Amino acid sequence: MSFFNTISRSMTRGQRAPKRATTPTPTTPSPSSMAPPSPVPPSPSPPIPKPLYLSSPFVEAALVKGNFKTIVMLPKYVDIMEWVAMNIFDFYTNLNEFYGVVTECCTQQSCLTMSAGPTLSYTWINQERKSVHLPAPTYIDYVMTWIQNLLNDEATFPTKSGHDFPQSFPSTVKHVYRQLLRVFAHIYHAHFHQILHLRSEPHFNSLFAHFLAFGREYELLDMKDVRGSSASPVGVGQLWEKWRDMGILEG
Repeated sequence: MSFFNTISRSMTRGQRAPKRATTPTPTTPSPSSMAPPSPVPPSPSPPIPKPLYLSSPFVEAALVKGNFKTIVMLPKYVDIMEWVAMNIFDFYTNLNEFYGVVTECCTQQSCLTMSAGPTLSYTWINQERKSVHLPAPTYIDYVMTWIQNLLNDEATFPTKSGHDFPQSFPSTVKHVYRQLLRVFAHIYHAHFHQILHLRSEPHFNSLFAHFLAFGREYELLDMKDVRGSSASPVGVGQLWEKWRDMGILEG
């Protein structure tokens, strides 16, 4: 169902070579007979260890068995705008609670950037419209405060009878979805071991799988945001592939 159809080069000077004898002697090999030195092969880079959330049995841990598509379908007689708004509220509330559990471990010192993979850190657009790197707790605080203000805004998320959703609602919730995905991605990348310590991985995996399935069903999620680029992949992008192969998510 389409939700949006509803509305140097460097230079160095080497040392001078020693002067060669004019006539080659048995102890002075001629230049033509000298073999070039064998090139030294570069040391192989150490393999990047697989993240815990992609390892068995953690990747299979879930509260819901079967395909998540069955729980994201629009119920009969329910307005699609209301359905999307309600689920956005639930995803925000549950994710905020999970982040509250690990917030003591997500500090200005431990999470200097909003990392979501070995080579990926998200940037924030400041008031001067410039991309800046922020510590993860600062970034997440900005995101959660911004979303909370939207949810409290009757003009954006109307709760009273007779108030319609604005025409900008689809693009607004898509932006919200992108930011929530980044919070999920950071927690998986930087704090999944704390989730494991609390034995909460089935709950967190189920919440994220539900989030992904809902986002794809209503076109709130771009796969480029889930997977990232080849140079800067999103860590949780591989979770999508794993869960798709397991039949949890649709392709």
